[in-house]
Amino acid sequence: MPEILTKDLIKVYRTGKAEVIALRGLDLHIHDGELVAIRGPSGCGKTTFLNILGGIDRPTAGRIEVNGSNLVDMSDGELVRYRLRQAGFVFQFFNLVPTLSAEENIELPMRLASKNGTARQARTKELLDLVGLAHRARHRPDEMSGGEQQRIAIAVALSNNPPLLLADEPTGELDTKTGQEVLNLFQSLNRDLKKTIVVVTHDARVAAIANRVLDIRDGKIVEAAA
Repeated sequence: MPEILTKDLIKVYRTGKAEVIALRGLDLHIHDGELVAIRGPSGCGKTTFLNILGGIDRPTAGRIEVNGSNLVDMSDGELVRYRLRQAGFVFQFFNLVPTLSAEENIELPMRLASKNGTARQARTKELLDLVGLAHRARHRPDEMSGGEQQRIAIAVALSNNPPLLLADEPTGELDTKTGQEVLNLFQSLNRDLKKTIVVVTHDARVAAIANRVLDIRDGKIVEAAA
């Protein structure tokens, strides 16, 4: 399980002559097996941090270590392998391939990881059972509700059994009841499967399932709630 450490993490975006400082020396430490919620207003840097932690983006300066490996030092190819095997992503808008069925979406990361058909089929069935949607295996995203799509998206994120799960506003497009069901699923993944989970959110209910809540303001951690 990964332990996450950042030191003086800085991210600057430049568009023409304009410069936006998204992270301003962010320091934090997340222990392995924790479920941590990161809160803050729009534009505070929380999604930027999540993208860097997931290997989608690179910082301008500073360190970000996952299980002792500094992501800054990784090559592009190493980051691809990191994203494929070490970190699973859950997004606000589900990010499912619309032309694929639920089971085909779940299989896709395993195909990219060159897993054989037998292993893919067994893992897909296991994950469909885990998220309670075996009966939706052959349905496409537009044939499922928002909550069902998000649960399939969580199964996709888990397909290669990564130790780290990252979620960006996972309840943002869901109603109250469905959002709570998704949060309960995250809690069980953390408790039962020992996944380290980092959730970026505006949803106050995440605090009830998190081990810790970290608040970001202007690109830095300003307080940590137990």
